[in-house]
Amino acid sequence: MSAQFGSILGEQAQGLYFHAQRAELLAANIANAETPGYRARDVDFRSALRAASADRLAQSHSQHMPSNSNFNTSVHYRQPAQSSINGNTVDMPMEQTAYAENALRYQVNLRFLDGKIKSLMLALRGD
Repeated sequence: MSAQFGSILGEQAQGLYFHAQRAELLAANIANAETPGYRARDVDFRSALRAASADRLAQSHSQHMPSNSNFNTSVHYRQPAQSSINGNTVDMPMEQTAYAENALRYQVNLRFLDGKIKSLMLALRGD
């Protein structure tokens, strides 16, 4: 039952996990804005989604969509728009914008997941 449940909620649950990971990275960037030599880190959602989609599309039969495909969340260092004297690459306005955008995407993903769970509960109750 848990494998079936995971495959039903799979993409939204994985997206939620991805956005939580990204929030941690962005929060660390913001916290280290004044740390000399700190290099800002991030993950690329589009490439992670593309990789997850490619894995899913490569699956041919064997009950089709795998329930354990997950995002490839490889962390990369950001290229600074402007270099700083102390070697820190954190750009606070960009980090704050990215954090707010990520929080919004997290909330949207959470609402989709909530809607799926509510419709499953409705189907199970048979109202």
